[in-house]
Amino acid sequence: MALPLTPPAPPAIRLIAIAASVCLSTSAVLAQAPAPTAAGPSVTAQTVATGLQHPWAVAFLPEGRFLVTERPGRLRVVDADGKLQPPVQGLPEVAAGGQGGLLDVVTDSDFARNRTLYFCYSEPGQGTTNSTALASARLSADRQRLENVKVLFSQKPKVGSANHFGCRIVERTVAGKPDGSLFLTLGDRYSRREDAQKLDNHLGKIVRVGKDGSVPKDNPFVGQAGALPEIWSYGHRNSQGATLASDGTLWQHEHGAQGGDEINLPQAGKNYGWPVVTFGVDYDGSKIGTGQSAAPGMAPPLHHWTPSIAPSGMAFLTSDRYGPGWKGDLFVGSLKFQYLDRIELKGGKVAAEHKLLEGIGRVRDVRQGPDGLLYLVTDSPMGKLIRVQPKP
Repeated sequence: MALPLTPPAPPAIRLIAIAASVCLSTSAVLAQAPAPTAAGPSVTAQTVATGLQHPWAVAFLPEGRFLVTERPGRLRVVDADGKLQPPVQGLPEVAAGGQGGLLDVVTDSDFARNRTLYFCYSEPGQGTTNSTALASARLSADRQRLENVKVLFSQKPKVGSANHFGCRIVERTVAGKPDGSLFLTLGDRYSRREDAQKLDNHLGKIVRVGKDGSVPKDNPFVGQAGALPEIWSYGHRNSQGATLASDGTLWQHEHGAQGGDEINLPQAGKNYGWPVVTFGVDYDGSKIGTGQSAAPGMAPPLHHWTPSIAPSGMAFLTSDRYGPGWKGDLFVGSLKFQYLDRIELKGGKVAAEHKLLEGIGRVRDVRQGPDGLLYLVTDSPMGKLIRVQPKP
């Protein structure tokens, strides 16, 4: 069930919110990383399903089926032949509007046995306030409803904003095995960016919680006075992509303002700088924070995009379905420029970037399926679920 967020804002505020939501970057005023290059006709896009309203995430079910979230507040099962099933029943109330709604979804690593999934969404509060929340549920055997829905985590404080929810979920592994905890990325809510540097709130943070909603005892701020124990790392802006590398390392990317989209490897207890340091500038061209891109005690990004590409979705390729040359590469969607970015890594650094499927649409999510192929969803009123097929 979807609830409206807030009444329309004044025109000036709406313009700012629109700029924030698409991470526009019309000028490169700072030193920038090399632009991605065209990668050639090595893959093609095969539409699996269409008619999805602002799809945000895709997860994989047995027998070739898919689970897709639609931002207005619907969870859809897509059959292997692309047929859309009626919305799954049993979702909690969703504050749908602006960038908010039903966002990420992942299946538990033991889904075949427990049918458990996790999803995050904008949760309504008092009046027009809202925040990002994480919930678990069991998908019924007929795939028509959610059972045993439990809210595991609610971001504090709730804010009257329609922007910067973050909301990517990653199941943590240690030594190749799930450790019973989940990472969740949380945006700074746009109007509260200074709170990203404070540990008494969840704005602009990555948190780690148990699958039952508990706080892991080895979280970095457990027992520290004035700090919320769920916090894993802080100083983030708005992360819409997160994944694990093969060694279990957490990778994530986040939107900058005008420039300064980042890839980070968030480690326990570290500060990633926002909004004190950034490679970007504000939407009016003014400096943000110190106006610098680095500072002592703040971890630098592994990579940045200036101008911004507005990244969303993130996945490592672990299969050889596209040939051995792509195995181990990182794939990120671009909302702004509408392509899939193939990122070559050498020695843990970005060595090269290649544009794939240019003009495919606003790529919102990127996942590797059980078949070893990459899947995308495109964010539009008539969004698509797309399979990335290798060309012979």
